[in-house]
Amino acid sequence: MGCCSSASSAAQSSKREWKPLEERSCTDIPWLLLFILFCIGMGFICGFSVATGAAARLVSGYDSYGNICGQKNAKLEAIPNSGMDHTHRKYVFFLDPCHLDLINRKIKSVALCVAACPRQELKTLSDVQKFAETNGSALCSYNLKPSEYTTSKASGLCPKLPVPASAPIPFFHRCAPVNISCYAKFAEALITFVSDNSVLHRLISGVMTSKEIILGLCLLSLVLSMILMVIIRYISRILVWIVTILVILGSLGGTGVLWWLYAKQRKSPKETVLPEQLQIAEDNLRALLIYAISATVFTVILFLIMLVMRKRVALTIALFHVAGKVFIHLPLLVFQPFWTFFALVLFWAYWIMTLLFLGTTGSAVQNEQGFVEFRVSGPLQYMWWYHVVGLIWISEFILACQQMTVAGAVVTYYFTRDKRNLPFTPILASVNRLIRYHLGTVAKGSFIITLVKIPRMILMYVHSQLKGKENACARCMLKACICCLWCLEKCLNYLNQNAYTATAINSTNFCTSAKDAFVILVENALRVAAINTVGDFMLFLGKVLIVCSTGLAGIMLLNYHQDYTVWVLPLIIVCLFAFLVAHCFLSIYEMVVDVLFLCFAIDTKYNDGSPGREFYMDKVLMEFVENSRKAVKEAGKGGVADARELKPMLKKR
Repeated sequence: MGCCSSASSAAQSSKREWKPLEERSCTDIPWLLLFILFCIGMGFICGFSVATGAAARLVSGYDSYGNICGQKNAKLEAIPNSGMDHTHRKYVFFLDPCHLDLINRKIKSVALCVAACPRQELKTLSDVQKFAETNGSALCSYNLKPSEYTTSKASGLCPKLPVPASAPIPFFHRCAPVNISCYAKFAEALITFVSDNSVLHRLISGVMTSKEIILGLCLLSLVLSMILMVIIRYISRILVWIVTILVILGSLGGTGVLWWLYAKQRKSPKETVLPEQLQIAEDNLRALLIYAISATVFTVILFLIMLVMRKRVALTIALFHVAGKVFIHLPLLVFQPFWTFFALVLFWAYWIMTLLFLGTTGSAVQNEQGFVEFRVSGPLQYMWWYHVVGLIWISEFILACQQMTVAGAVVTYYFTRDKRNLPFTPILASVNRLIRYHLGTVAKGSFIITLVKIPRMILMYVHSQLKGKENACARCMLKACICCLWCLEKCLNYLNQNAYTATAINSTNFCTSAKDAFVILVENALRVAAINTVGDFMLFLGKVLIVCSTGLAGIMLLNYHQDYTVWVLPLIIVCLFAFLVAHCFLSIYEMVVDVLFLCFAIDTKYNDGSPGREFYMDKVLMEFVENSRKAVKEAGKGGVADARELKPMLKKR
């Protein structure tokens, strides 16, 4: 059902009564059929890539001449060194393993099939020759005998010295260097803002040295997020004030600790520091100064925002209290991020494997270097575009299913007067309604987000490719377009979430539900701005609390490693992971609050508490409504100006 066909029914939304949970009907069936057809196309790409992609080339690997390692090979026309028997050569070895062009996806190093990977560093050609004679693994060109490795014939045909120690990648039979510096060179091809390669080497060395601490801190952020979710369930009434106080103390404490560590390290004598550790100490001191200044600015801005928001927390506290009750009655909501993440990981794994198989499809051709590549010709070469669109659409579809599931469960809770009559598992009941009736609506909503996300990603790619080449005007226009599309995407995401709530209530199609939800939100525009801002800000403070706690623990732990590692990058990784984990958990709480607010707005619009039009809302929200009515009466006598914001919500029909 298109937006045009549903416009007339949406225009009459104000004339009809909302009938929550009374009727169920399938919505947006054409879009469900379109989504199914699209998924069939994704399956065709997967089947085609597996059937024509030679899985052996992906798993076993192949050399620069098209020979698959670990098996006999057929001769390729006009390709030298092809058709070799590599039954006993099971591993792919690169003569210069640290010289791969990751940006253009071209191998600049000759790849050979070898019998074994060099487990120890080989510094000279004599070592390479001895390795070949001892292990039967020739690391030089096929045309060169081991006895010729130390002669003039070996020039350009043997691996670059020193040959780094390597180990085979499990299941994929590639010899991968185990030396950290080689991985740094890989990263240098992708990270262009680091001009000093030694800095990058020290950063990666710091990550590898502190990997146990990073893992422990990531686990700590997960535990803190779970604890905060449990706390929200039982002390939601005072949660806002607790989080506010803790964030104030945390921001002040974190800022104070950073300045204290900076002052302490600045006063420490440099004469006692070893010369090779002097640069690391200076990097840590500079990083501490940047962190301390950033934390100070952040703390000041945080205080100013909290000062402005302090008077707009009444309805937020009521909604948080009801949200806490929702989590008590619907405990499976806490685990919703796990199921969504698990579904996304499964789909991404499938998508990546299909993409890898696509990379091995096609016929063998020689590139400009004389090496073999496998390329697909004709219309099939554009299949990866379809595959990329599938990545975005299906990922958004999975996220939208989570939103619809949460909305359906919360709507069931809100509009069930007697909570003892709730389904045994409202989450599973919501999933059942989603699968039976509303998959088309979810497919349509996620497709709209995809239509906005793809142009933005294309513009971002164009901007990255033209970086340093375009003029100032073009750069400004590109950034403006990217920013506008990003804002549009955020607005559509918010509208979609409320449309799913309207669909869960009235079982209407996407466009009708979006129109109904938009009308309700516009009628309560001031409340939407105030409540969503305060509520989202409180949840953001919860995320900040988890990040600050994890970051503070990281600072104290990594401070003991300042003598031999740069902990700038480890701390950034830990804080980013902590914010991601906190966002995954608290976003569910944010969804619940948003759904409750829309239900509350609908409830106050069509009901007034009189016989036959009783409220569905919780007693806490009823108390807020009564207080709001008193405030409106006082405002009518020239009282509080803020009470005028409540008039649209208390409008009756």
